[in-house]
Amino acid sequence: MIEAAMIWNEPNNKSHWDPEIDPDWVIFAETARLAGQAIRAENARLPRVLGGISPIDPSFIAKMGQRGVLAEMEAVAVHGFPLDWNLWQIQEWPAKLKEIQAVTDLPVWVSEVGVSSFGAEEVQAWGVNRTAELLLGQAPRIHWYSLYDLPRSWEATTRHREAEGSSYYRHFHMGLLREDGSPKLALAEFARHAGAMGICQWFHYQDHRLDDAVAWMKRLGVRHLRTGLSWADSFRPDALAWFDRQMQALRDLEVTVTFCFTPEHRGIAPHHTSPPQVKEEFAGFCASMVRRYAG
Repeated sequence: MIEAAMIWNEPNNKSHWDPEIDPDWVIFAETARLAGQAIRAENARLPRVLGGISPIDPSFIAKMGQRGVLAEMEAVAVHGFPLDWNLWQIQEWPAKLKEIQAVTDLPVWVSEVGVSSFGAEEVQAWGVNRTAELLLGQAPRIHWYSLYDLPRSWEATTRHREAEGSSYYRHFHMGLLREDGSPKLALAEFARHAGAMGICQWFHYQDHRLDDAVAWMKRLGVRHLRTGLSWADSFRPDALAWFDRQMQALRDLEVTVTFCFTPEHRGIAPHHTSPPQVKEEFAGFCASMVRRYAG
């Protein structure tokens, strides 16, 4: 069921790790290294993946190698959204992979790649096929982001929200399905590649979309899913019951589980992007989840 454990999400992006507290990722490197060791102690066969970076920055990966993080990983991952957020063009994908491959011998996964329907559904449909042309066969794992649009009543996990202008609102249009579950044009195009291109779908605490999402993935023939178990959510009421329900629902898929997000009361600052006050506590959370779901 669980095929890999991923440590954090976009650690070099200020929406997911606070650069004011940890400007050179010293705290992150030690946090990730300890988490990798804790996961290995629980299950030495479970591949460990450094959380997908965004932007794609070879200097960050090189720095993680120098600080001993990559010695605790079996793969590294990148995220790319050239039609929505990145300052490079979609045809540069192979070159972007080579930039990372040049600084590490570890396999390079694409754990998030996507195109929004913010401007037009036709653009997203074209983007699915062009992404498949450029990436299939070039990376061991490719996860399309995402299956569902983010509901309008929710907030995107980003620090500055509406101040980001249209960049913020694109978060709500990344799905192959609309918020109400109806298909977009891109769904049929994705179905042609679903056996080789997985899905990245985050499930919120008590997410009402979970069962329908699993049904859609099975219908499409998706084999590989990337999702998350949130350290912050672990302090909610009945958190373990929710985690159990989520992982049971996903049991027939090959799941990469991402461990991330700092509880407000455990961070140096009261925010999910904050480095933890005690790095070993995050490692302990990772170990407990591996013990429970991949022991």
